[in-house]
Amino acid sequence: MSIHQTPLTLFPGTGYPEETGDADKALGSAVNLALPNGTDDSAWLRAFTAVVPSVLRAFQPQVLLTQCGCDAHHEDPLADLALTVDGQRASYKAMHELAHELCDGKWVVLGGGGYGLVRCVPRAWTHLLAEVAGSPLDPATEIPESWREDVARRGLRARPPTHMTEGGYTGFSRWDTFTETRVDRAIMRTRRAAFPYFGLDPDDPVIEPGPPSPAARTLAAGP
Repeated sequence: MSIHQTPLTLFPGTGYPEETGDADKALGSAVNLALPNGTDDSAWLRAFTAVVPSVLRAFQPQVLLTQCGCDAHHEDPLADLALTVDGQRASYKAMHELAHELCDGKWVVLGGGGYGLVRCVPRAWTHLLAEVAGSPLDPATEIPESWREDVARRGLRARPPTHMTEGGYTGFSRWDTFTETRVDRAIMRTRRAAFPYFGLDPDDPVIEPGPPSPAARTLAAGP
């Protein structure tokens, strides 16, 4: 599964919801959630909860492997999404909870893209490592003065942050079929393209945990 900026506005132009895997032998092996430019913390989390938990519960993975790129940050110089480090922190918590619900806590974490080398990446991945370790950081934690001084000594132009938060709002309303925003249309497009492969109803906003579908068991078993 991949959550990313719409391929309409970002290289390499792939990752549309209808790209669900190789047509000959792997249909349903890819779930692409392509979000519009400007998607913020609340909208990203709304989209995540509308797609990811349902697919994972149907597929029932034995281990969760995530690539936690930072390029969805609002200051990233290449992408055009609008998350804060607070939204990223909330996404790590959500993935950690799913790992414990479905995989007995087995969670492999990898880095990824992200080019805000002073104001984003260090904070985001510090939150990630703290979450993985089971000791999440208080967002109000102050960043050590020694680190900020080191940024200044290196002549980096970005202004170093002072705290582990940007004050981002991470509350969100859960997806339903009665609203129609750009993000909601992206959610529905993904659900309609991918959910049938997992025996899920694209129009049902509440998918409770349950046994895997026959399609999911076939995908998990492989050829």
